[in-house]
Amino acid sequence: MIKSSLASPSPPPSPRTPTTGGGKRLAFSPSTSTPSDDQVPIATTTTHQGVSRFQSVALRGGDTITSMDSMSTSLYRNTLTNNNENTITDTSTVDSTTFRKIRNRMSSKYGRMRKRVVFKNGDCNLHQTNISKRRRKYLADIFVTLVDLQWRWTFLIFTMSFLLSWTFFAIIYWSISLSHGDLEVENLPQNQETSGWSPCIANFWGFTSSFLYSLETQSTIGYGFRYTTTECPDAIFVMCVQTILGVIIQAVMVGVVFSKISRPKKRTQTLMFSKYAVICQRDGSLCLMLRVGDMRKSHIICASVRAQLIKRRSTMEGEVLPFYQHELKVGVDSDQQAIFFIWPMVVVHQIDKDSPLYTISAADLAREKFEIVVILEGVIESTGATTQARTSYLPSEILWGHRFEPLVSFKKELGEYSVDYSLFNSFYEVDTPLCSGEELDELQAVEQDLKREGLNQLLTPFRVAVVDEKRQAGRRQSAAAASSKMD
Repeated sequence: MIKSSLASPSPPPSPRTPTTGGGKRLAFSPSTSTPSDDQVPIATTTTHQGVSRFQSVALRGGDTITSMDSMSTSLYRNTLTNNNENTITDTSTVDSTTFRKIRNRMSSKYGRMRKRVVFKNGDCNLHQTNISKRRRKYLADIFVTLVDLQWRWTFLIFTMSFLLSWTFFAIIYWSISLSHGDLEVENLPQNQETSGWSPCIANFWGFTSSFLYSLETQSTIGYGFRYTTTECPDAIFVMCVQTILGVIIQAVMVGVVFSKISRPKKRTQTLMFSKYAVICQRDGSLCLMLRVGDMRKSHIICASVRAQLIKRRSTMEGEVLPFYQHELKVGVDSDQQAIFFIWPMVVVHQIDKDSPLYTISAADLAREKFEIVVILEGVIESTGATTQARTSYLPSEILWGHRFEPLVSFKKELGEYSVDYSLFNSFYEVDTPLCSGEELDELQAVEQDLKREGLNQLLTPFRVAVVDEKRQAGRRQSAAAASSKMD
């Protein structure tokens, strides 16, 4: 049975009842008078592009449609409620300064309570604990571990690897010279001509000379002042080992730094997602829309986008799946996931019978607890590496009854298309039904039945009831005919 509230006409405008404006979403103003008991106002505040952040709609039975979830609505409602009396104060008495303080306090408190799997910047909200032999497993994959380290630790390891290797071989050279007797007073370089002493390393005075010789050998500077002689084969062997080891250290550290600079993760910094997602009609169906963009001139090749809705689910056996992932079918102005990604585009998910959002209305959206994770993948044109950008949307970040502003235009004087990124997060209100996709399909089916019956007038609860009675009568006749055939 179709709800009569879906087919009933809008009430006439009055000082206490907001109008829809032809199906447009309702919103209370701060200057609105105190409504009746079944309507709870929530003040609005204007944000970017004139869109209200705390927009709401009062429906039958006290239902409230809001762009925030039920937790934030109750917090704000309790702020304006007298603790001694269960009455709502007049929103016209709340000035803009007081409202801003209440909103900021509520937003900061609500922000700490929000739970999301993926942050807006794409990082995963995950902390792993109690992993056995974690350090050993990380050291087994030392190169990836070094690449994943923060830059300050990378620079520290880069510097210490050279300093420690120089110092280590300097101690070895100093020990060889000491054991050979090169550090005796009569065997120092200024006395070698008179004593006829042949050292292991020429022009060697002490540990400082040993450190300089180690640095010059490993970095292949080769000033020519300090060098190994044929007197000590062990010093020649150590010099060969240090040369090989120095090349390995330099190759590894340069590879780590280059990999950190060129890794595809940094390419995601220039890929953009809209701050909010919107729900509006397209070709008669409710659609969830969000916008993606790329600010670079080098494009993402073979770009594809997919979305998943993460929500708690219970199985028939009673098993609770706290993070069940529903795959959302998305496309860009089509039903295909592939994107010709040359300018910002709107990703569309049609809310049909296969969508997990099919039974969610505007009022239900304020009370739902889920998260939509959007993943954009593609190949970087300049490097050929595969990159992935992520973001997520909570129910409080989905605006019902809005549509994105177009931002691509053609400049005749330049003869080229222009993209205005100042409109990337801009949207405007449109006439959108407040019912769910399932209820909208039922209502459209009723309209089709009425058209076939020749009733092209406006829908009323009486006509909807008549059509439902005719449907039931037809079903009863079909069932009776089937049973008579069986007899």
